Amino acid sequence: MIRQFHAVFTVLFLLAQPLAAQQFVAAWVQVEAQPSLSQAQERIRAYAARLPDVNGFALGSGWYGIVLGPYTEDDAERVLRVYRAEGEIPRDSFIARTASFRQQFWPVGANLLDLPDLVEPRESIETQAVEAEPEPEMKPIDETPAEARRNEAALTREERMELQTMLQWAGVYSAGIDGAFGRGTRSAMAAWQRDNRYEPTGILTTMQRAALKRQYNAILDGLNLELVRDDTAGIEMAIPTGVVDFAAYRPPFVHFDATGELDAKVLIISQPGDQNTLFGLYDIMQTLEIVPETGPRERDRDNFVLTGRDARIVSHTEARLQGGEIKGFTLVWPSGDEERRTRLLDEMRKSFNRLDGVMSPAEGVDTEQNIDLVSGLDIRRPSLSRSGFFIDGRGTVVTTAQAVEGCEKITLDNRYDAEILGLDAAQGIAVLRATEALAPARVAALREGDPRLQSEVAVSGFSYEGRLGAPTLTFGTLSDIKGLRGESSLKRLALNALPGDAGGPVMDAGGAVFGMLLPQPEGARKLPEDVHFAADAATIRAMLQDLGITAQSDPISGTMTPEALTDHAAGMTVLVNCW
Repeated sequence: MIRQFHAVFTVLFLLAQPLAAQQFVAAWVQVEAQPSLSQAQERIRAYAARLPDVNGFALGSGWYGIVLGPYTEDDAERVLRVYRAEGEIPRDSFIARTASFRQQFWPVGANLLDLPDLVEPRESIETQAVEAEPEPEMKPIDETPAEARRNEAALTREERMELQTMLQWAGVYSAGIDGAFGRGTRSAMAAWQRDNRYEPTGILTTMQRAALKRQYNAILDGLNLELVRDDTAGIEMAIPTGVVDFAAYRPPFVHFDATGELDAKVLIISQPGDQNTLFGLYDIMQTLEIVPETGPRERDRDNFVLTGRDARIVSHTEARLQGGEIKGFTLVWPSGDEERRTRLLDEMRKSFNRLDGVMSPAEGVDTEQNIDLVSGLDIRRPSLSRSGFFIDGRGTVVTTAQAVEGCEKITLDNRYDAEILGLDAAQGIAVLRATEALAPARVAALREGDPRLQSEVAVSGFSYEGRLGAPTLTFGTLSDIKGLRGESSLKRLALNALPGDAGGPVMDAGGAVFGMLLPQPEGARKLPEDVHFAADAATIRAMLQDLGITAQSDPISGTMTPEALTDHAAGMTVLVNCW
């Protein structure tokens, strides 16, 4: 066992180097918290004698924490896992954040957080100054097995299930959580008693149950979990006030924002409504930055639960419709702190209580107005938005290659997922298709032959990258039927297009598509603002044929009024988003 531990220690020493002068968000492994400085100093010496990277910090409210670190997030997880497995640190050790710490008291003279020196409480100083005979350790008067069994019999089924859950967390119980204290539960109780130096009777006394619960809840130390009653929202629930604080009412949310470096947020949800309102909230939540796209989603007729996770955060939202009132909450927590997040979420769920009343939609009307915000929350925005046009009734879209480069996901009209069927980077053309069946209002008809030079043309596109919700038409003229170097596959246009228009259809006066607008070329040489190029219809048609797609053709047609042309183009033009 000793040989194994030294081997593990060597690996940890190499992998989990302290972060000293590196610029990282530090993670720590908290192993203990003591209610006095003298107790903490006594315990920390024992850890420092056998483990590296031992530090001590005040935690506030008279508590002092013993931690290992600082490490990167991944290294902290490895240190926690290995030291727990080897029994070097308690099983209730957990990942902590710098925001939980105050002044440093160990090693003596160290100040990793650059805070004012710790002033030791007067009581501790006086106690240390007096050399008194140590009093014999007083063991608390506990229950006999018969008394313990009688008190145990008074537990509710929920309390018995909670006790099994705590034993499971302690690593001594692996059977089902059913509230029945059979042989497995009794063996687990005896095992926990042995681990904690109690007589292994298999019946936990009242004091022992309290000790187990303290161990179980130690991971929540520093969060200052408090029951908060909000009569405006008509909700009472536990809030981690040590890391978040009330910020604002922005219906349908009550915002509790982070107070330190821990990337946490809590929302209380409260609004009047019906099933349509509930379903609308479910859809809106999934457009927000605080709800990453990856994660399970469940929606029923009167409630929903959705979880989003990415490399930075994990977000959990749940809401229920009851009596014309929608109430719920959101917890946003840093990724990599899963055990503490799960425990906190469980406490918030258990404490959630619906009170009379619901938040008025008029509450907080003086808050910031911003098209990129929903009730004070950032809307998730794509990395790039460009235009495209439907080429057939199956949802096939032609767009610019720029719109799909390096995308993790591609969507059409902010709603439908799409996949790439073909990509010609040299010509700047991409062909997409929606992953579900679509029925476009109109599809483009590719013109046969070129329009007359200096004739009026128009580009349909999402000039403002979707902010207006509908495409706009930009009018101009056809300057040349080839590029500046004589390229026959290009058409030169004189019009004032914007970046969002790239990929949109270029039409003649009759609505026939004779090209696709290309983005402005990048590089040191800049073209005049009103000079643009389009990939011509013949090049687009050839690429579609190679993919087995037949496009509609349109011979030379008549002219449309600007109003009719706008309606015609809107039916075929689609917003292409790169995520």
